Amino acid sequence: MSNKKKIVIVGAGPGGLTAGMILAHRGFDVTICEKENVVGGRNAPIKINGFTFDTGPTFLMLKFVLDEMFEEAGKNSDDYLKFKHLEPMYRLKFFENEVLASDDHKKMEEEIKREFPGEEKNLYKFLECEEKRFSYLFPCLQKPYSSIFEMMKNPLLKALPHLDLGKSVYQILSRYFKSENLKFCFTFQSKYLGMSAWECPAAYAMVAYIEHNWGIYHVIGGLNKISEAMAKVFQEKGGKLKLNSKVKQIANKGRKVVGVFLEDGTFLEADDVIVNADFSYAVTNLMDKKYVKKYSEENLEKRKYSCSTFMLYLGVKKKYNIPHHNVFFAKDYRKNVEDIFTRLTLSDQISFYVQNATITDPTLAPYGKSTIYVLVPVANLKSNIDWNKEKEPFKKRVLEEIIKRTEMKDLIENIEVEKVYTPYNWRDDYNVYYGATFNLGHNIKQMLYFRPRNKFECFDNCYLVGGGTHPGSGLPTIYESGRISANLICQKYGVKFKPPTTLKDKIIKK
Repeated sequence: MSNKKKIVIVGAGPGGLTAGMILAHRGFDVTICEKENVVGGRNAPIKINGFTFDTGPTFLMLKFVLDEMFEEAGKNSDDYLKFKHLEPMYRLKFFENEVLASDDHKKMEEEIKREFPGEEKNLYKFLECEEKRFSYLFPCLQKPYSSIFEMMKNPLLKALPHLDLGKSVYQILSRYFKSENLKFCFTFQSKYLGMSAWECPAAYAMVAYIEHNWGIYHVIGGLNKISEAMAKVFQEKGGKLKLNSKVKQIANKGRKVVGVFLEDGTFLEADDVIVNADFSYAVTNLMDKKYVKKYSEENLEKRKYSCSTFMLYLGVKKKYNIPHHNVFFAKDYRKNVEDIFTRLTLSDQISFYVQNATITDPTLAPYGKSTIYVLVPVANLKSNIDWNKEKEPFKKRVLEEIIKRTEMKDLIENIEVEKVYTPYNWRDDYNVYYGATFNLGHNIKQMLYFRPRNKFECFDNCYLVGGGTHPGSGLPTIYESGRISANLICQKYGVKFKPPTTLKDKIIKK
């Protein structure tokens, strides 16, 4: 490209890095500004005294989407990353049942037969029906929705009958299974979107199908290595990465964005700007409020947001023989969920997730030791929970629950290092609006065209990537947001590119 167009990307999270490496490969002059001294955002590592933790995402689904992003930059992901397919995918622990979930359908059938006799054959009904849903909906996640007219075009028009509008993920799983706990085995994935299964749109029933069809993966060194690898590719392609470079303001002249001001006063000129900051934070803190009235603080307050999370990152002096991923359900799971999403209170019931990654990947801790990652879904900061007051008592409750319900009976006495995140940390350290870890909610009124769009409508040359824009939260969809925005910029300047491959070009079965 003669007279290279200058692109500035605000934030080196997964979406920004994806767009950056694709655009750099296609000949653009790309600069990524990141406020921290490491790339990744919520996909960055936390390193303490030889222990390495992933900040946020702890497993990869739809690996082929990530592979495609590297191919878009002329690279092979296997040259940069070492992937480990996880079997079992995770352990699901109820008070009455325990299930080792597997993407091996025969193994999963046996698990269901053992714990929920008589329901095992319904697994295949679930897989068959949700495969059809996914085949119609996945193409919708690869396209932008810059106008309402695009909503009525293929592939969305074909997908509409498969959306089950007005129904929830829980209602859909009730078609397949009778046992409540078995339904929960295939609906808890709604929390990947920070939503209640009783409110999450039925379309997202496909998330559990994705896991059971393609499996899930660990990346040796942690999922943070993905962002590190993307940054390496970006720089190999000539991209400029500016760490410790916080963007103070996105500069504009009317509807035209002209660049960004850094906190140190530096001005970076740009023909186009891609925003990878948390969307609600960006429009209220980085943009000219005159032009983003649609997203005023008053308007944003009316929108639905995901839950938040209470996190424990524990470096432990020994190893534990428990699976890589473990989900523990509260005794009254629905009450726990309603406390978080409806009543916005601290629940007297606790559901929690424990990652024991060093059983798979000993590189994450000093020899003979382990990293224990604990995530507890909690209400976002629309609640009145005072986390300065509740942090220590809640941590004590969580640790007690872990000791009571897991094999780690001596956990507390073996903790060597500890880091605790509350919703305040997500808000203050990561600029996450309302501390809503999974961004804006994924309800029908905040999906597709009705979600903040990849070509941001408030400016002529500003683009959005990340979980707060279309197609939504989760690493694969965030990668897709980066590709969508990169392709829109290429379309604008007449730079040719191949459209994303369809599922027909992929091996649908593992």
